[in-house]
This record gives sequence, structure tokens and C-alpha cells, in this order.
Amino acid sequence: MSYSELTPIAVTSFMNNSYLKFRLHTALIVPFILQIVAAVGLVGYLSLRNGQEAVTDLANQLMTQVTKRTEQQLNDYLSMPHRINQINIDAIETGLLNLDNFDRAGRYFWKQMQAFNNVGFISYGLADGRFIGAGKYIPGEGIIIEEVSARTNGDLATYAVNKQGDRGKVLRRINAKKVTPGQVAPAWYIQGVKAGKPTWTSVYSLDPINFIAVEAVRPIYAKNGKILGVIGVDLQLSNITNFLRDLNISSSGRVFVMERDGQLIANSSSQASFGKVNGKTQRFSALNINDPLIQRTAQTLKNRFSNFQGIRERQTLSFQIKGKSYFVLVHPWQDQFGLNWLIVTVVPESDFMGQINAHTRTTIGLCVVALTIALLIGILTAGWITRPIELITEASEDMADGNLKQYVKHSRLVELDKLGKSFNRMAGQLKELFETLEDKVKERTAELASANDEIISLNERLKEDNLRMGAELDIVRQMQQMILPNAEELKIEGLDIAAYMEAAEEVGGDYYDVLNTDGVVTLGIGDVTGHGLESGILMLMAQTAVRTLKEIRETDPVRFLDALNRTLYKNVQRMKSEKSLTLAILNYSEGRVSISGQHEETIIVRLGGQVERIDTMDLGFPIALDDDIAEFINQISIELQLGDGIVLYTDGIPEAQDVNKKQYGVEQMCEVISQNWHLSAGEIKQAVIDDLRRHIGTQKVFDDITLLVLKRTELGVENKSQPQAAALV
Repeated sequence: MSYSELTPIAVTSFMNNSYLKFRLHTALIVPFILQIVAAVGLVGYLSLRNGQEAVTDLANQLMTQVTKRTEQQLNDYLSMPHRINQINIDAIETGLLNLDNFDRAGRYFWKQMQAFNNVGFISYGLADGRFIGAGKYIPGEGIIIEEVSARTNGDLATYAVNKQGDRGKVLRRINAKKVTPGQVAPAWYIQGVKAGKPTWTSVYSLDPINFIAVEAVRPIYAKNGKILGVIGVDLQLSNITNFLRDLNISSSGRVFVMERDGQLIANSSSQASFGKVNGKTQRFSALNINDPLIQRTAQTLKNRFSNFQGIRERQTLSFQIKGKSYFVLVHPWQDQFGLNWLIVTVVPESDFMGQINAHTRTTIGLCVVALTIALLIGILTAGWITRPIELITEASEDMADGNLKQYVKHSRLVELDKLGKSFNRMAGQLKELFETLEDKVKERTAELASANDEIISLNERLKEDNLRMGAELDIVRQMQQMILPNAEELKIEGLDIAAYMEAAEEVGGDYYDVLNTDGVVTLGIGDVTGHGLESGILMLMAQTAVRTLKEIRETDPVRFLDALNRTLYKNVQRMKSEKSLTLAILNYSEGRVSISGQHEETIIVRLGGQVERIDTMDLGFPIALDDDIAEFINQISIELQLGDGIVLYTDGIPEAQDVNKKQYGVEQMCEVISQNWHLSAGEIKQAVIDDLRRHIGTQKVFDDITLLVLKRTELGVENKSQPQAAALV
């Protein structure tokens, strides 16, 4: 059973159950505690959440900064070899550098190595197999010069060089067969020739000295387009590793650069990107390097993108290792000469959480202290507030037990002090009231007896007034019925007429009439504002005025309605009433009908049931609303053929509502009229009333209902319908 289904007694009993009640002290303390706990919890939660967001933002900023610096370093470091190659090509083309003068070329490269100390080796090889270059890759020897030529008998000779650039002793000599067309050339030479433009060789390693490098190569062409050789500049990739290790990353973060196949170029950890394996220098993959963080990061990227080739744009992601979160930023890096690497930065969340966690613990501690203090203050405040109220409650209970002599002490709280004073005054007044109650009861009893006699007298007078008013209303209702056209008056040769009228109250305000004078049939229909006695009297006056004007043979519609309006207006003014009515006058003679006056639409129905609706808004003005309406009166004339007719009605029909407040409407009435027009006027009238009753259902009728149906028939043909006089229901 729902709460709404409980009876008042059951509700009272339900609310009086002790388990539904609690003390005021509890009502003050519990919400206060809940608010404080909620506020403290919310502050703690927001603090932790903001800390986490700050960590993520800080990590992204750090990774972005590290990536940008790494990208800039790669751009600068890896663009230098190609600039050197361009310088050397320009020197060859301008004649500053003779390809056949190896002594001068060796000294030239030796000088360049001093200018570009980050470069590993500068050289060129010619198509006939000769080679000259300078570099520093032998520990303890500084810059050396290497040459393959006829004077070295086709061997690769390595020369020590003094501070003036002069060649010294031969440090080593390696048997190298002279390269001629048809024999296998070095890989760097083949790659340079094949590219036909500046490019990079594959990353290579040198086993004796254990390092990896990449060489920028560029073909040398004669003016006729013939290939002369390939010039190149080698870079040791360990310099990139040194740069990455010097970056200020978090304490345990990593940044590494790798090729698209996963082979490492450089990384910031203590583990090298290459090393000796079985006596040979071998590069390590990011997937198998002996660094768990780099290895796990590479594996995560491979799992996420299927392979490293699928990473086409910068990506930010996170993963976990043994419950610890890590942030990753992977950035594709390319240059115009064919390098396509990935820069990966990974930092652990824990590197940033130390201070955040310390702040969070501090916040929680402060929240707990604030909560404790707030609770103590709340308890003391609640006691301070509730104690005076408890005293007033105890005094009230004593008064209920019959002890009316009560007094409550003053309180420091203004509102409670006022409550105590009010209680004290009430207690004094109640005590005084009980002492004088008996005298007041006797006095009140006498007053009630006198008032009862007056009520009885008023009831008698009211009964008499009701009887008199009922008699007056009955007289007016009978007068209305008496002046309505009877069945005989509705029998007019050549016409079939039926009428219906029902008042919403004892006396209605609707008016209709059918008058036949000198072969002119006058139809009048109107609606007085409101219902009751005044409306009924105004309806009677309207009928009398219409009858009078008809008897004096007034046919001009302007003079007719103007005289009628002046008569009723002056009577309404004498009655000091605000009543008025809408009124339409129709004059029919020999198949033509004229219409004047403002009322509801006049419905013209043709023989086949076609309906024409005539708006009367511009044909007149409400009667008795103004003393002069002559300028508003107009008329129209319509021809009626045999079988055509007219339907007049008051607004009680279209505005009738069902229980859902839906109105009947003029359209519905016209549809019923059209469907039944082949019947007699009485049957058409009854079809409309029956359909209206069906629409209204059990809903109360709020307005008068009047309906008048006229059909033109042949002269001398007996009217088969049953003409009905007006009925007041």
C-alpha cells in the first residue's frame, strides 16, 4: 500500500511511531557531520585527481621537450655530413680540389677534420679503385690519412699525421686489390652510385675498433655526366648516445632512437646500442637490449601498432610494468636524404609522484584535523542551541500535565530568547485563560444562541426568496416558450422547417423566430451573452421588437436593425445591465433569401448536400452594445433552388465539449448535415442533435443550444417532415 493510500488516522499512527523520531541534537549534529565529511572527502579527492592530472601534464611536457631537443640534435648532427659533401663537390667543380692529387686531397681532408671535430671520416673513392680520406677512429693516433693508390701498390695504407699535416709512418697496411670495372666495389660506393644523388648508407660496424656509423655519400660526375667516383662523410652514432645520456630526463626515464626494423641507433641508458658478440660488433634491437624499460616500451609499441612501420605520426600512450605506470611519446623523424627513424621517450609516473604524494598526505592530514575541530565545534554549538529548546520542551510537557505555572530562563541567542519570552507570555495567558474560562464559555454560549436564532431567521427568509425567485424564473421560462413559433407556424407552403432549442439553465439566452408576413418569411436567430433572468428578459425584448418591426412592414435591413438596436440599448441602459446579443435576420421570398446582422456563420446547403458557409462578421454589429450601429449594417442575397436550404445555429453547438474538453466544431456539424440532407428538415435536425449528444456524452452542457433547419420544396407538395415547435429543456 502506497503512502497516498493511507487514511488520515493511519498516517497519524505511522508518523507517531517512535522509530521515525529523533532528537533535535541529532538533527543538528548528523547533517553537520555529513557535510563536513563530504567536503573533506571532496577536497581530498579533487586534490588527488588534480595531482594526477598535473603529473600527466608534466610528463607530457617533459617528453615533448626531450623529443624536441633530440629532434633538433638529429637535424643538426646529421645535416653536417651532407653540407661537408656539398662543400667538397663545390671545391672539385671549381678546381680547388684535384681528384688525382692525393697528397693535396689528404691534407685538405685533414684540415676539414680539424674544423668539424664531430665527423668520423671524410673521403672519396674513384671509379678506378683509388681512395683517399682522413679521419680519427684509431685510439691514440688523432687524425690519420688513408690511401689506396698506385704508390701503395693497391693496398690500403694508414698514415700517421703530424701537427703540420705531413704524413708520417705507415701505421698499418691492408691488402686491398685494385677495384676495376667488373669487380665488386665497397658497399658505400655502390650505394652512392646507385642513388645518383646525396644519400645515406646503411648503418655499419667496424669490428676491430667496435663502433657503428653511418656515411653520407654523394656521386661525383664529370661534365659529360660520366661517374668519376663517390665522396662521403662518416658519422659515429655513439655521439648521439652521448647526447641522449646528457639530457635532463627524469631519474629513471629513457629516450632512444631506433630504425623502423627496431635496430637501435642510440639510447640514454647505461646499456650500449651495440656490442661485441662472438668477437664481432653487433647492433642490438630495442626488443632484446638488456634494458627492461626500453625492451618493454618497444614491445608495447609493436603490440599497439603491429609493427614499427605503422607509426606515421606522433603518438602518446601509457602502459604498466608490475603495477607501475609509464608514459610514452613516440615521434617519427625523417630527413630529406632517406633516414626514417623513431624517437621514443618513456618516463615512469613514480618520478613525479613523490612530491605529489607528499602533498596529498599533507592535505589528508590537514583535512582530518579540520574534520576533528569542526566536529567538536559542531557538537558544542548543537548543545548550546538545543539546551534552551529542551528546557522549553520540558516546561511544555509539565503544562500538558496540568502544571500551568512555568517559567523559562533567558538565552544568549536572540531567537531562542524571543522564543522563551513568548513561551512565558503564553504560559501566563494560558493560566489566566483557564481561570476565566468558565465565564467566557457562558458568555460564548449566549452569543451562539443569539447567532443561531439569527441564522434560523435568515434561513426562513432565504427559503421565501428562493421560492419567489423560482416562481419568477418559471414565469420567464414559460413566457419564452409561449412566444416561440409553434408547429402550425412552421408549416409554410414551399418550405420544410424544423427547430430545436435547449437552455443550459432554467432561463436561456438564445433567440430564434419564424414569421410569415405578406409572403415574406423572416428568420431570426440570436444569442444573448450569459444565461439566467436578465438574458431571458433581453431575449423576450428582442423577439417583441422583431415582431413589431415586422408588423409595421419595415423591410430595409439598416433601418430594421438600427431601430431594433436603439430600442434594446435603451432598455439595457435602464436595467443597468451589460448584456448584449448577436442577431442575424434572414428574409425569404420566392427562392431568394437576404441575410443581414452579425451572428454565427449562416450555412447554405445545396440539393446534393454541398455546404456553403457565409461569414456574417461584416453584416452587422452586436445588438445593445452601442446606441448607433447603422454604419456597420450590410446585407447579402442568395438564390435557393428546389432542394436547397439554410441551417442556423447558436455557438452552444460548435463549442459543446466532451469529457476531454474537445469541442464539437462547425466542421463536424456540416458533415452530418451534408450526409443527411436528402432527409426531411426534422430528420436532419434530429441527426445533428443525436450526433451532438453522442459527442457530449456525460459532460455537462454549459451553453444554450439552438438549431433551425429550412429546406425549399415544391409548392403544393405536402411537407413529409414532422415540424416541431421550439422546446426548452
